[in-house]
Amino acid sequence: MFAARLGILMDHSSSSLLTDIGLSIIFAAAVSHIARVLKQPLILGYVFGGVLLGTHLGFGLVTNEASVELISEIGLILLLFIIGLEINLRELIGMGRAVFALGGLQFVVCVALGLGAYRSLGYSNGGGNFDLLYLAVASAISSTLIVVKMLHDKFETSMISGRLTVGILVMQDIWAIAFMAFQPNLMDPRFGTILASFGQGAVLVAAAFLFSRYVLSRLFHAAGKFPELILISSMAWCFLICGLAEHAGLSKEMGALIAGMSIAAFPYGTDVISKLGGVRDFFVTLFFVALGLKVPQPTLSMLATALLIAAFVLLSRIVAIVPVARYYKLGLRTGFVTAVNLSQISEFSLVILALGAGYGHVSAEVQSLVLTSMLLTSVISTYLIQFNDRVARIGVALVGRLGIRDSDRGETPEAHEPPRDIVLLGCFREGEAFLRALHAESPDTARRVMVVDFNPSIRRRLEKQGFKWVYGDLAHPRTLDHLKIEGAAVVICSISNTFLKGTTNLKLLATLQHICPRARFVMTADTPDEGEGLTEAGAHAVIMPSVLAGGRTLETLKDLLII
Repeated sequence: MFAARLGILMDHSSSSLLTDIGLSIIFAAAVSHIARVLKQPLILGYVFGGVLLGTHLGFGLVTNEASVELISEIGLILLLFIIGLEINLRELIGMGRAVFALGGLQFVVCVALGLGAYRSLGYSNGGGNFDLLYLAVASAISSTLIVVKMLHDKFETSMISGRLTVGILVMQDIWAIAFMAFQPNLMDPRFGTILASFGQGAVLVAAAFLFSRYVLSRLFHAAGKFPELILISSMAWCFLICGLAEHAGLSKEMGALIAGMSIAAFPYGTDVISKLGGVRDFFVTLFFVALGLKVPQPTLSMLATALLIAAFVLLSRIVAIVPVARYYKLGLRTGFVTAVNLSQISEFSLVILALGAGYGHVSAEVQSLVLTSMLLTSVISTYLIQFNDRVARIGVALVGRLGIRDSDRGETPEAHEPPRDIVLLGCFREGEAFLRALHAESPDTARRVMVVDFNPSIRRRLEKQGFKWVYGDLAHPRTLDHLKIEGAAVVICSISNTFLKGTTNLKLLATLQHICPRARFVMTADTPDEGEGLTEAGAHAVIMPSVLAGGRTLETLKDLLII
């Protein structure tokens, strides 16, 4: 009897969860279409879709906010895993002093400024209440999800400002974890607990990187010809490290970032990123809907205070980041772009305040204020990040009037990496023959060629000849979005439709024209009709291996034939 009742309850719970998720997606899609027509960021559509579903300002169609929020957390984990895959650790370490200085000073300076600013608004600490401290800490942490998604969509994660932004976000997480470590003992902080937490984190990072280097690298190489196995193995690694991170007292999100960074040097990253993109976007959508569900009934005084907090967050980031960026000769513009990117309050702050409320440190009024401020800064920052370059140039012009000169070295391409402006898609028979001929005819040109293929066994040989090999499954054209081929001069597809799986030369050509519109495209066809179709679609040249082979055969045998 008990088992039967339990089964009924579970069925009802599952049905309710599926209904809530379904409604969340429907409303998010509907409002996002309105946002698209109005030329607004789609993130706003997701948030306002949640507002309409919620019980505070909406129709009250979704009452189980916790279940939607729990499912949406997967989106944050996948997003941070993908960002970890895109982080070039050597470049990040190469910027080490700047990243650590900015990450350390930004939090400390913003908390100090917050203590002064919020004290003037009447907030204080004392008597077991730490409203002032919690407000200052909450305002010093930026939203990893919003920042990373916007930069990812704008392809700015590889820029100097993008790398600085991600580095500072990582440092903010470390600061947040440190604060959470002594939250239970805020009246009497126990630094031993903090040191133990950091020690466990260091052990996890070291173990993850050692295991990935000596075990995972061989496992992935052996499975390289099975793209679906690479994908599932990567996700398994992500969730394994997430579980270990949580066990070690770190956040699951930090574990996802560590998991991605530990295998970022593998040649399979771009393929995993492209295939996880759709899954990530689904769960990220639920995350923003969950934020909308939490929007409280606002009052005029709360909205006014939230606007002041939004202004303070932007100004405090500028004060904390721009001078340090200039000191390290990263440039005023880079400093302003980084500050603008970080001009919102983190969803992590809600976790910190929820824990603080459990310990009796924070009032319900401050919790509602931080939530309102977080949503307001999230909306504003989507516009600021979208136009971060324009905002940064305005900031540079304003400080220029004060006589502050820029020491900007600019966001220039890395000097050590030659431009790879010739892209070869596929390295099967014809592709290999082309590379051999090119290397024999013009070895120096090899340093301009990027080869995209899924067979890792050819990597070492090609790299010895000067070619750059990257892993890519052409059946998933989104792979190409992450290969940084926007500036390519020539793109060659050496695989005909007979051997392409899941796509065609015509579909690839349409994708390539969108990604690198200034390039010239050389495609491969099996028949003259296919060749004509590719030419009409915009291909600058079409190769037909059968025709070339026939002509070459005739040249070879013409002395033996009577013609």
